[in-house]
Amino acid sequence: MVDENSKFSDFVEDMNDIKKAAEVAVNEVLAVKPGETLHIITNPEKGVYTIALAIYDAAISAGGKPLIMVQPYKTQLDYAEEGVVGALATIPDIAISLSAEKLGKDRGGISKPYKGLDGEDYEHVFDLHLKDKKLRAFWSPSTTLDMFSRTVPIDYAKLRDECAYLKEKLDRAGSARITTAIGTDVMLGLEGRLGESDDGDFRKPGQGGNLPAGEVYISPALGSSHGTIAFDGSISATDGEIIIEEPILATVKDNMVIELEGGEEARLLEASLRSGEDNAREMLKDGEIGQEQADEYIKNARNLGELGIGLNHNANIIGNMLEDEKVYSTCHIAIGANYDNDAKALIHLDGLILKPTIELHYPDGSSEIIMKDGDLIR
Repeated sequence: MVDENSKFSDFVEDMNDIKKAAEVAVNEVLAVKPGETLHIITNPEKGVYTIALAIYDAAISAGGKPLIMVQPYKTQLDYAEEGVVGALATIPDIAISLSAEKLGKDRGGISKPYKGLDGEDYEHVFDLHLKDKKLRAFWSPSTTLDMFSRTVPIDYAKLRDECAYLKEKLDRAGSARITTAIGTDVMLGLEGRLGESDDGDFRKPGQGGNLPAGEVYISPALGSSHGTIAFDGSISATDGEIIIEEPILATVKDNMVIELEGGEEARLLEASLRSGEDNAREMLKDGEIGQEQADEYIKNARNLGELGIGLNHNANIIGNMLEDEKVYSTCHIAIGANYDNDAKALIHLDGLILKPTIELHYPDGSSEIIMKDGDLIR
């Protein structure tokens, strides 16, 4: 007979580093309080499942009421299980996604979007309740035992200070010019946009982000960006991340990628962009979405959806974008859906740029370099 008061981690060996990281996540990042409910969604894969068990233990120790849900492996083009979506609809205090790749899309939300308190439409119940400030959350798609134990226990006071500094700059900027020694020279329009801080402060309803944390990001204004991006770190593809050996040169016009040049990496990225378009056509054919929604998904598969700046000093480029995009001395630009919810797409593919120089231009005509060859300027 199993003791109902025993902890799952009693059955897992060598958990010290993971236990420490889980305790940091529960106590410093989420600040779990007695009686709070946590829904932890994971897959039957050793790494993420083990982390989920450690989070469960730490939440119990903090007085929380955690629940673990295990669903099959999901990619960014798959649907989450209906039971998972239904559980999230009950609005727990905290939602945590520890997925081997992705949480999965909300089938009902895509066919009939939810109306948020802000009047916006949301295609996932997770996003709806987070934006409505009814829950707080973190999500760690494709995390590993090594990554979680190494990049979660960090100096959050320092990270939050650096994130606040950069967010204030991006909020005021009208545009950002990014250049690198190997050929990036792109101007991104930022007028009317506000930055977001993935600073590991998820202690209040409506707050959420990645673990590992460590970036400030912003969505370029629609139709605003032009130039050349030389992706030279790593890049997301529909079949997984690619560590780039031959740089991918992306030509950008009106905020859209209109041409890709390079070797095998560029070919794989092009195939991934086409998958975002082709899947929208298949959904239309199957009657899951209408023509207008399909047209939007197809168009925005090549949209510049994000500029992010990495700030986690413990992160390394390992070929896993969850960690790669947090690497200090890098920035990343994503192709696909954006975070302002006005460029919806079925994909969001991040591409890393090493040692960038980032110059912000302000509406009053002034300009300022905030990063020089990868070094943060303060």
